[in-house]
Amino acid sequence: MAEGLGVQRGVEVVNFGCRLNALEGDGIARAAAAAGLERALVVNTCAVTAEAVRQARQAIRRARRRDPSLRIVVTGCAAQTEPATFSAMGDVDLVLGNAAKTSAETWAGARASLDFGVSAEQKVQVQDISAVREATPHLADRFEGHTRAFVEVQNGCDHRCTFCIIPFGRGPSRSVPMGAVVAQVARLVASGHGEVVLTGVDLTAYGGDLPGAPTLGRLVRAVLSGVPELKRLRLSSIDAVEADAELMRALAEEERLMPHLHLSLQSGDDLILKRMKRRHSRAEALAFIAALRQARPDVVLGADIIAGFPTETEAQARATRDFVEEAGLAFLHAFPYSARPGTAAARMPQLAPALVAERAARLRETGAGLLRRHLSAEVGRRRTVLVEAGGCGHTEHFTPVRLSGAAVRGSLADLRIAGHDGARLIAA
Repeated sequence: MAEGLGVQRGVEVVNFGCRLNALEGDGIARAAAAAGLERALVVNTCAVTAEAVRQARQAIRRARRRDPSLRIVVTGCAAQTEPATFSAMGDVDLVLGNAAKTSAETWAGARASLDFGVSAEQKVQVQDISAVREATPHLADRFEGHTRAFVEVQNGCDHRCTFCIIPFGRGPSRSVPMGAVVAQVARLVASGHGEVVLTGVDLTAYGGDLPGAPTLGRLVRAVLSGVPELKRLRLSSIDAVEADAELMRALAEEERLMPHLHLSLQSGDDLILKRMKRRHSRAEALAFIAALRQARPDVVLGADIIAGFPTETEAQARATRDFVEEAGLAFLHAFPYSARPGTAAARMPQLAPALVAERAARLRETGAGLLRRHLSAEVGRRRTVLVEAGGCGHTEHFTPVRLSGAAVRGSLADLRIAGHDGARLIAA
């Protein structure tokens, strides 16, 4: 999340949450600026945790104290799922839903509302997200200041995991046609981006709503064959249950598809997985991980894991830590369970907050040990590093690297790994 530093003129967007939100934030900034919105702050919220909502509210209050005349618009997932929370804030001028937050029409209407005054009834402009059936992605020609570009290929989710509010904030799964994705990647490569990330809310659900139901694997093949100049292709978080056979073959055969995947796993205990309404078991997750390593022996994996889910016992928490070790994950996104109103898990017996925090801390300790093990195994190897700002970069496995000398930003540098500091590699 980027903290707003004050808006002298024009529009500033503060993004919370996922990469998709950050990508859409760029579209919001462009559309709002094109609409002529002036001296406005747009807070693009996240609804995944109560903490994310609290941080957004805090940012709004801080911005209002800094500049009482600033016009503040709230949008994003939390605005969609709990508009009353933000409309009740006197600091907020307008609340917009998620359905069309990157469209020019939305921001032209927002400017008119703000210029001519907004009544209490007009302050909330949130549509029924469940009725949205088409993807309206932000298609930027270039990501200024970034070596890596992101392409939204899917939005929404049709599943109902008991802990997750996101389907209510993003609506049903909907996909961008393959031709539009390939054309977008080609534009980004032509503008100088050597690495592209395909992203979505439920990425492996890609194509189920399109004619012929193309899969994510087919999309990956189409991008790599249709844009031969693309040096690196990455995927954002994937679901093991939905990964298709063509995607597995692409991972094995396409060198430009990077050997790093982030998995949506959430737990390593079967009963907790059932109570989460996940669609895989512990054994199925481990079998999928084994299949990934068979397809691409050098693949490096990360995962999302929730600590302190309702009813979780100490034995179940330990089983999850054991699972993380057995899976050999290198990058662990461990976070404490957060009850979200309107979800089934919020109605289950909750654990004490201190216990949830303690289990999250222990899970992070496990993750830190796994990361150090991965970093140590990289020492002495040669890796191709995408050079980024500030003397840093990332290897093929998305492992962060501190560079020892000057290198051209955006280039791919062949470097030897000399050591690590426990968080990132150090190049010779």
